[in-house]
Amino acid sequence: MAYANDTVLVDVDDGVATVTLNRPDKRNAINFEMDRELHEALWGLDADEAVRAIVITGAGRAFCGGFDLSAGGFGADAHAAHDEALGVDSDSVAERAAFWRMVTPTIAAINGAAVGVGLTLPLLWDIRLAAEDAKLGFVFTRRGIIPEANSTWLLPRLVGVSRALELLISGRTITGTEAAELGVVSRALPADELLPATLELAHDIAANTAPGSVAMVKRLVYDGLEQTDRLASMQRETKLTWFVGEQPDAVEGVMSFVEKRPPEWKGSKHLEPPEDLRSGT
Repeated sequence: MAYANDTVLVDVDDGVATVTLNRPDKRNAINFEMDRELHEALWGLDADEAVRAIVITGAGRAFCGGFDLSAGGFGADAHAAHDEALGVDSDSVAERAAFWRMVTPTIAAINGAAVGVGLTLPLLWDIRLAAEDAKLGFVFTRRGIIPEANSTWLLPRLVGVSRALELLISGRTITGTEAAELGVVSRALPADELLPATLELAHDIAANTAPGSVAMVKRLVYDGLEQTDRLASMQRETKLTWFVGEQPDAVEGVMSFVEKRPPEWKGSKHLEPPEDLRSGT
């Protein structure tokens, strides 16, 4: 899959897509072209039934050095230029970046420096692994701005309020190892082991998990983050458990286990539950 400006590279192998941020000379800083191509690539891959997992990483030594400020900083003119270039406003840009609504698991392999939007963007994805020596930072307050990309909503839920406020207010830089200890990422590995380990996880998901089951787990977890009624959440979870259990892949999962063979999934990752169970809020 090719994009006109090659700011994003996409490779698909046996159900796993690898999306590479490709401006290594700019530390993969995001400009308008990369922004457009990245969103187009991710949503396009999510629509592709053959793609079961998506890995996002960076070319060269950095993962993403934030938003490219070479054309100017922030302010009214920059805001207008951003919205015009991407065809969005402050409401629709959020809808466009609601990657948690994807049915395909998204996994960030943070191979190097990830600062600013280079760190808030992976928070919109499902799983994050990082190189032990990668430098990560929510550096916004040190630039006179504030964190974005839903990070002020999610980070406290990941690491707790006090730790989130320390990271977001101080804007200090942490290593991949510390990020794993805090819970910002799930694992930190030596740099040369990071991408192979991430791809191994992605291929395991692609081969050994039922597409509809994965999509339903994602739906339940993310809806649950917005649910304040625990009993109602459990009731919906129970109903969806029975619904998924009625699908053909539930039989295949059991039979492949009993017969000690790889599963042959037939279901869709776009499995839709009954209308009354589609929203947890």
